[in-house]
Amino acid sequence: MDGLQSQNAGVGGIAEDAEEKYRALAYDTALSTLVAVALYVVIKVSLDGFRQWRAKISVLVVGSGPVGLTAALVAVRSGKVLKLTVLDERYRTALLSRPQQIALDPRSVKFLLGLGVDFDNMEGCWHNDHFFTRIGVFQEYLLSILEQKKQRVDVKVQLGTKFTEDYLRQIPHNNWPRVIVVADGSCGDSCSVLGISSDYTVESCHAYGANATIERLDQRQVPTPEIRAHSLYFDLSAYGVEAFREHRNQTTKPGFHLKIYGTFRNRYMALVCPASDTKMVRFLRQTAHSSIMKNIFHQSFNAYKTDIEPRLNDVTLHHMQCSRRLFEIQLSHRRISAAYIEGDNVAVTVEGEAARVLNFDTGCGVNLGMRGLESMGTFIYRTATAVDQNDILEALSAKMLHSRQVAETFKQTGLAESMYE
Repeated sequence: MDGLQSQNAGVGGIAEDAEEKYRALAYDTALSTLVAVALYVVIKVSLDGFRQWRAKISVLVVGSGPVGLTAALVAVRSGKVLKLTVLDERYRTALLSRPQQIALDPRSVKFLLGLGVDFDNMEGCWHNDHFFTRIGVFQEYLLSILEQKKQRVDVKVQLGTKFTEDYLRQIPHNNWPRVIVVADGSCGDSCSVLGISSDYTVESCHAYGANATIERLDQRQVPTPEIRAHSLYFDLSAYGVEAFREHRNQTTKPGFHLKIYGTFRNRYMALVCPASDTKMVRFLRQTAHSSIMKNIFHQSFNAYKTDIEPRLNDVTLHHMQCSRRLFEIQLSHRRISAAYIEGDNVAVTVEGEAARVLNFDTGCGVNLGMRGLESMGTFIYRTATAVDQNDILEALSAKMLHSRQVAETFKQTGLAESMYE
């Protein structure tokens, strides 16, 4: 009996030892697996981080207007561009001699400051946190910044070179850009070269407007702050329209908003009112007398111009060009503002006026294009570090979504920011 108990105790001890060894083996196995997984994750993350840090792409920008050159600046500042090429069919003289003035709003100013733009070293003037300068001055400044970036990025600015199918065929296949930014304006045809549709979506801004322009060669070509006037009503009693009776009606919407902008030599005017069915609005939308709008702009300019510039007289009035009547202000933007060229693994985005066009000029149109570029840096980063085609398509989808949001926001608040306030 005692021998049997001793034998059972021996068997129990052996079983306990075996179980202890099994536990130790399982623990060692689990620990080894955990260490291996952790080591794998660390190595993978490190390699992915190194790959993303080393990732560099080639970018082609078509168009060297304000939006195109800003897009080029975003590209070189992204840290993910090895080679940048800027194309424009215009030569440098034609490019920089454009007389139009641009007004950069506070949002665009902040965006450009983040790109290293030094407004203190640019010819222009400030007013209400807006910066006013000639379009040629702005372009020349951005070109000078790109010249300075050549030490870090291979930058080529090819002026007098048109973007065509022949140009694309001359690029060696292994040197094709990973990203093409089309910013050649609403009249450009670069999208057709890439097979991108030019169909637009047109939406109403629920407002009516008219524009006027006049060139006075005896005046200086210097930037000037814009002038705004609000709640304007015009005496059209000579044409059978009594506006003042409607003005006293509390249900009538506020009157017209006027903006005078541009240099003293090239003066531009914009007139706008919220959509309404008042007698005056109906008359100015349907009138066949082209001289009526010209007289309205004539009287408005002389009433609100700066003290140091001359009045419009009958001679200068003869050279004024303006809308014949009020028209409905519409915002249009491309149905397709981004595309993927699958065979060549190229991502294409359409920026600026070619992507979103407003048929009413307020002098701040460039800001709409700037807002479209706010997501460009992220898009270039995601494209440069993409692992496969799906990553690029997701980056393009996000870029298109941002473009739609910019257009929608402008449709809702754009006129309020640029005209009504």
